[in-house]
Amino acid sequence: MSQERRVVVTQRECPGRLVPVGDPVTIPKDTFVTITQSAGGNYTVVHNGNMVRVDGTNADALGLEKLVLEFDQPDDDQICEDQVWQALNTVFDPEIPVSLPSLGLIYGLELDQQTRTVSVRMTLTAPGCGMGPVLVGDVESRVGDVPNVDRVEVELVFDPPWSREMMSEEAQLATGMFS
Repeated sequence: MSQERRVVVTQRECPGRLVPVGDPVTIPKDTFVTITQSAGGNYTVVHNGNMVRVDGTNADALGLEKLVLEFDQPDDDQICEDQVWQALNTVFDPEIPVSLPSLGLIYGLELDQQTRTVSVRMTLTAPGCGMGPVLVGDVESRVGDVPNVDRVEVELVFDPPWSREMMSEEAQLATGMFS
């Protein structure tokens, strides 16, 4: 995770989501923005006094290397669960540079092959986390890129409450929370 502030000029229109509410916004081309944070391939920028989360798949709009999610096309027209997990592992907590699955925030995953829908049950590190809408949007966007997925449904749940014991050992080591 980088906290170095850097001013860049957008190279093209840049879609993003307002922090913390998650509303979509578009930053016009040739606009000065300040990058305040980068984590997990995503960026937080300041535009017109507002914080905006820019997905790594749009990093080229900031003049940075674009995150490219590539999935092999399955032999059938089924959703591949491994690819859904691969997509989820590219979604990082905005404050902790660890993926949502490694943090233990993904509680369940269901695939409906008939309706081509992926349902994700997830939680947040704290019920009042203002980044909930942004993280839900990240999950919807990344899982929506998986071949044969037509719809993504995300349900935020808070039972059981999240605790650091739900993190993978690697995540606990990376964050200094290993017990």
